[in-house]
Amino acid sequence: MTYPLIHPYSEDGYRPGIQLADVNNKSYKRQNLSMREFYCFRIQQRLNEGQTFLVAGRLLQQYIVDAYMEERFCYIRNNKKKLRADLYSGLMDAILRGDSDCSMIGKSVILPSSHTGGPRYRAQNYQDAMAICRWAGYPDLFLTFTCNPKWPEINAMLSLLGQQGDDNRVDIICRVFQIKLFQLMQDLKKQQPFGKTIACLYTIEFQKRGLPHAHILLFLHPTLKSPSIDHIDTIIAAEIPDMEVDPDGYNAVKNYMMHGPCGELNPQCPCMKQGKCTKHFPKKFNNQTTFDADGFPIYRRRNTGTQVKKNNALLDNRYVVPYNRNLIVKYDAHINVELCNYSRSVKYLFKYVNKGSMMRSKDIWRHTYSTWRIFAFDIHAGCCHSIYREKTP
Repeated sequence: MTYPLIHPYSEDGYRPGIQLADVNNKSYKRQNLSMREFYCFRIQQRLNEGQTFLVAGRLLQQYIVDAYMEERFCYIRNNKKKLRADLYSGLMDAILRGDSDCSMIGKSVILPSSHTGGPRYRAQNYQDAMAICRWAGYPDLFLTFTCNPKWPEINAMLSLLGQQGDDNRVDIICRVFQIKLFQLMQDLKKQQPFGKTIACLYTIEFQKRGLPHAHILLFLHPTLKSPSIDHIDTIIAAEIPDMEVDPDGYNAVKNYMMHGPCGELNPQCPCMKQGKCTKHFPKKFNNQTTFDADGFPIYRRRNTGTQVKKNNALLDNRYVVPYNRNLIVKYDAHINVELCNYSRSVKYLFKYVNKGSMMRSKDIWRHTYSTWRIFAFDIHAGCCHSIYREKTP
């Protein structure tokens, strides 16, 4: 009844009691379809079905958000007795915080630790991440992998329905990014572009315009814990490749790894605060990779004279975001690679990777997050390589 434009012929929505297709399979613990599974099925694109639902634009996004919120919070609201332990814990938390005024507490629904994005969920993941750190040592590399809305896989799916350039199909964006992220994690663990990896963890966040991106922490083998300057230069670069020598690398850096322009070239850039770039661009030219007094790496940025044009401004190596050449060329996306500062950033990194969703005035990222959760994709994930673990007491 809420979405007559999506259901013009009064098609059935979700209702309790929809049976699974193979109800005779005794390996199933339940015989009925869940609400999440129903909406996951509805979001799929099929050429032999009507496309009214998929071409609904912003209405589709609102439908997805309502579907996710209804399924998640209805269960928590209707199963308070099963979550009684968390209820007691919530009351104790209120007492410890000094919330003695009952009028300020009101009638609340306690979110269990299994609720993705809740405070207990974030605390639990932070503790799990620190447990991995205790076993594997400090993290060595910090990667940020951002979705590229112009990936050919996304455009190919949109072209089937004549929706080229339509950013309302967040279902396609989520599915393609999840496939790319899975392949990237496989490459990091098996192809080992940075050396032997013994553990890794990541979290998924969503940008203001709805694009997902992953923050990844890599733990390298103990023999790689103190890399040499030459080794750092082979895995992390902060320079524009030569167009004549490496055209693929040049185009990838030009499209995805150039910051700004900001500073004097563009004082209105979003990164500018009080006349300075919050990301500290432009950097200084540097003939070789070094470390500052606090242990932070200063990557090699030689004055080679190579420039790229972005937003009518010529940018040189001082505006390059650190990257790994093979990864950005293969995945055709922004993949920032940073060397971790062991002594000062470990706690910050783990809290940053497991922080909660940032609140925004319009919350236009919620439709992408809801789609991601309806598809049951992981928000946080971590693993340790068993080969190395078996050799460790």
